[in-house]
Amino acid sequence: MSGSASTVAVVGGGISGAVCASILASRGVSVSLFESGRGAGGRMSKRREITEDGKELFFDHGAPFFTVERDEVKGLVDSWMARGIVAEWNVRFASFDRATANFVDFEKEGASRRLVGIPGMNSICRALCLEPGVEAKFGTTVGKMVWLPNRSIWSLTGLDGQDLGYFDGLVASDKNVASPRFKEATGSPPPLDVTSSLEGGMLLKDIPVRSCFAAMLAFQEPLSSVPVKGISFKNSQVLSWAFCDTSKPGRSCVPDNVECWVLHSTDEYAARIISMMGLRKPLNDILAKVAEELFQEFQTIGPYIPRPLFMKAHRWGSAFPMTFIGGEEKCLWAKSKRLAICGDFCVSPNVEGAILSGLCAASKMIEIRGNL
Repeated sequence: MSGSASTVAVVGGGISGAVCASILASRGVSVSLFESGRGAGGRMSKRREITEDGKELFFDHGAPFFTVERDEVKGLVDSWMARGIVAEWNVRFASFDRATANFVDFEKEGASRRLVGIPGMNSICRALCLEPGVEAKFGTTVGKMVWLPNRSIWSLTGLDGQDLGYFDGLVASDKNVASPRFKEATGSPPPLDVTSSLEGGMLLKDIPVRSCFAAMLAFQEPLSSVPVKGISFKNSQVLSWAFCDTSKPGRSCVPDNVECWVLHSTDEYAARIISMMGLRKPLNDILAKVAEELFQEFQTIGPYIPRPLFMKAHRWGSAFPMTFIGGEEKCLWAKSKRLAICGDFCVSPNVEGAILSGLCAASKMIEIRGNL
């Protein structure tokens, strides 16, 4: 792997994979990024929905915002702010105590620096995947990742059997590439055998995760009875968070006076629903029931929370990793096979952890090119 002709496949278009791909491309590596979804973002995705009367709505139905503390991540985020794809979200947050039916712990002005993508949370990943040197292939699920020792190269095949090409290096940013969860979701075995490829690979096969349901609500007019735009819930068995998407900067595409909210379930609620339905794609009637239950819990926050003009639920089956396997390296790395595994599951269960892991995976690949 030397010179500008080197090629790397990045599997996963969430923030960790997108950051890694962008850094590699900026250093002259030819990057092919494969993402099974319709676009970049992963758990920083944006959902487009149409109401019955034709209104177009957008929801950040995954990560609602992110924060940064580490200097190496701050520098990168500052460059995104300069490009206009990230901005601060300056609104007030509070907690709602379900037991007393009162808002408590109102946040002081400027107490937290929350950051969001512009005009959606997916905008960061999307911009990184469009940078020169990155060829992004969406709607492509990788079904096999095979190391060919005689050629010292990686061969990738799509879940549909399509030959996706040969690559000098491989970065996987999806924790399910070696997990039994891949088979539960697709019916096919996991694409990457890590038992002999990677120190710590066995840990990757069984990362415990917490699930979450998100409900997307659109109201005909702003909820004037709600005193804040971000809510954490105490003593609720159903809801953990609620966020007013419309209050974020750059959301000018929202129809006149319509206010959009996203609700996140508790871990326990999601686990109970998933225990009944498994990890296969949930049926619409189950999602409709989930949306209704999350909305009913949300109604407890105010004297009058009207029924929304739009309501829909989404399941995040592997929303939050519960263990972190990257150690001091902040990624898994097999130098002899030029294989890196990165993601929030390597560092911490948040956007900053995913960014940092992607940076470290890119650094490992660049080191072996002798370009540092």
